[in-house]
Amino acid sequence: MKLTDVFTAEAIAANWTEAASNKEAYLGSGFFPAQKKAGLDLKWLKGHKGLPVSLMPSNFDAKSTFRDRVGISIAETQMPLFRESMLVKEADEQEIMRVKDTNDPYAASVLENIFDDTRTLVDGANVVPERMIMQLLSPVDGSMGIEVAANGVNYSYNYDPDGSWKQSHFMKIETETDMWNAADTCDPLDDIEAALDAQQAASGNRPEVLLMSKATFKLMKNSKKVQSGVLAQNVTANVFYTDKLVQNFVEEALNVRIVIYTKMFKKEDGTAQTFYPDNIVMMLPNGAIGKTWYGTTPEERTLAGSGQANVAIVNTGVSVSVTITSDPVNTKTTVSEIVLPSFERMDECYALQVVSE
Repeated sequence: MKLTDVFTAEAIAANWTEAASNKEAYLGSGFFPAQKKAGLDLKWLKGHKGLPVSLMPSNFDAKSTFRDRVGISIAETQMPLFRESMLVKEADEQEIMRVKDTNDPYAASVLENIFDDTRTLVDGANVVPERMIMQLLSPVDGSMGIEVAANGVNYSYNYDPDGSWKQSHFMKIETETDMWNAADTCDPLDDIEAALDAQQAASGNRPEVLLMSKATFKLMKNSKKVQSGVLAQNVTANVFYTDKLVQNFVEEALNVRIVIYTKMFKKEDGTAQTFYPDNIVMMLPNGAIGKTWYGTTPEERTLAGSGQANVAIVNTGVSVSVTITSDPVNTKTTVSEIVLPSFERMDECYALQVVSE
């Protein structure tokens, strides 16, 4: 049995797709569904939705007055390339060659280890857009943008270059007694309602989803005013003061849905980190609010169909390619992507920073 008979780009793609852990989508993919485009350039329309403006009066038989198409701006940038490879070395290939029967359990074990290694590359590729999306949905200090490193290059994408989003869609609690870590004096419901009102005044929509971390939810739960509100509705809550009781109380009081995001990833240095940071609440409308754009990778553009490599695409735009090197003789698996989210409904979102550093 040759390794190239079973270790193909299509097999790697199928192996990753069928893994149970990968059938559960990241939260960001629901808010920013994936789409594919050619090339590196990303251009998207950002609408500033606001309150409706009354039509201008006009006389009969008069020409209509033209209204400027205000509130639409074009954002244009270039998407970054991410790429990593792994080698199946000569010693591993020798182990495979020793086994002639593909049903041999030893062969299956060796192959599974090889597939596991390549699966980590595809998993890593899917971490990238989720990190980007969660940066957009947690604008600390009102900074709406993405900071990312790709192939040794640091990229910075500013989604609010004129500061207009921060001015109208961001609130930071700076009085110590009002911050949510001041459990005895803070009033989370009042803060959230003030933010919802501010968003409605700025853009005419009232957000329906509150996105936060587990730690931020705990701050809200520990608030004496929230506790009093829950107890007033449920006397047994004094004994069973649960997360579910608090969540139900807040959701019913403010007509919102709370989403607590706890998923984690490993950073490049190996340390674990949650995708969503603490001390910020992002208020969102229902449905998709942007798109995750994938470009055409060099591997997909040049190598697919060339005979130089075996190429497959997973998750809309993640390219998996398998090539053979001759000196030394190795099988190289490369996973690459060109990806960046667009944020068309940014002005329908509002951020509340509940603790100031």
